[in-house]
Amino acid sequence: MAGPVRQTACRLLSAVAGSGSSGTVLDDCVGAMARIIPGIFKHSRCRNSVYPHSDVRRYPVPDESVFWTQTYADYQPPVHESPVLQGKEWADPDIDNPSFKPNWNELDGKVNRVSFIGAYEIRDGCPLNPFGRTGIRGRGVLGRWGPNHAADPVVTRWKPDGPDGRPLVHPASGKRVLQMCAIERQDCGEWAIPGGMVDPGEKVSATLRREFLEETMDNDAGEMAGEVEQFFAAGTEIYKGYVDDPRNTDCAWMETVAVNFHDGSGSVVGRFPLHAGDDAAQVRWMDVGEGVKLYASHSNIVKRVVDMLEAHW
Repeated sequence: MAGPVRQTACRLLSAVAGSGSSGTVLDDCVGAMARIIPGIFKHSRCRNSVYPHSDVRRYPVPDESVFWTQTYADYQPPVHESPVLQGKEWADPDIDNPSFKPNWNELDGKVNRVSFIGAYEIRDGCPLNPFGRTGIRGRGVLGRWGPNHAADPVVTRWKPDGPDGRPLVHPASGKRVLQMCAIERQDCGEWAIPGGMVDPGEKVSATLRREFLEETMDNDAGEMAGEVEQFFAAGTEIYKGYVDDPRNTDCAWMETVAVNFHDGSGSVVGRFPLHAGDDAAQVRWMDVGEGVKLYASHSNIVKRVVDMLEAHW
């Protein structure tokens, strides 16, 4: 992190956390800021690879050339627009379509084109990824130019230790073991939070509940419908911002709101009739820990829940 930026971040964090905060705490906080502030964080999952569901290779983007403020005279990324976008109601028209006149950085009708990061630049008629170059232009498989908003429900419980439901304590850390409801994505085979895209005009709270039902209960809560509705009535927001997603491009990128729904007693979610549906190949309760590998930035999101609940990692 650049010296002036680090110093400013430390001053702000010291003012919020108090003068008694340790250097380690401030370093951790600065590290967290570095993951979400443009010009500091260098996304990696959307660089130097073949674009998902295609044979299009991204133009190489070394670390020192990620940020738009850095000169990269030879930068010539290919343009990729997935055929799956053609004629879809949930997708924007082509950027060159004369009838397409979006209101960038605003609520455009029912389509939210506002980024959680702040105002993004429009260059050559296209939105510019606020976190820098990705090695590919166009939208790829993403429906919207600019920010594509998702919602991720992180549903958790304590891992039961025996039939009485007492939380299992990890022998190494002495902390309770957390479990999350995870799905195996059909498109890439990776385990993930059961989230999805926010529909135009839809409230994020509705998306969180809908995506969980679609992907982990196949839209059928059965006799648990009332309890599911009540369980998703309140949660704790743990992240809102940019996602280092392999689908991101120079002109389109993923952002999410992640909310934790925790069943401290284990008496509610443990009874949910889980069965994979929609885009999920499998669904299960997964132990959360340092070795868990999840899709995109989902591990970082889950780590925030672990820290909040003081669980084993």
